[in-house]
Amino acid sequence: MDDSTKKFMMNQLMWIGIYFAISIAISLVLPFPISLVVLIAVIVGIAYWRRRTMMRRMGQSGGSFFGGGGNPFASKGIDYFCMNCGAKHNKAACPNCGSKLKKAGF
Repeated sequence: MDDSTKKFMMNQLMWIGIYFAISIAISLVLPFPISLVVLIAVIVGIAYWRRRTMMRRMGQSGGSFFGGGGNPFASKGIDYFCMNCGAKHNKAACPNCGSKLKKAGF
């Protein structure tokens, strides 16, 4: 594993631990039916907060709760590159070599 994969995995494990600790704390403090409702509300709230902060870091607006932040590719578009010669194009076949193999890139 490379460093970015390790960092990603450690971040995910950290958040799993945070969610687990919050769920244990709420379950110990509140009785069952109330703790379930509060736990769902807290987890949804934390997930919403995490999404908004990640979107801000990426330079996007926070968007709405259900993802109405717009298309992240709308301003720039997706570029296609020929896998044979590397030419940038948006056609079915490469204008340079005629190959139909292409990959998407930014």
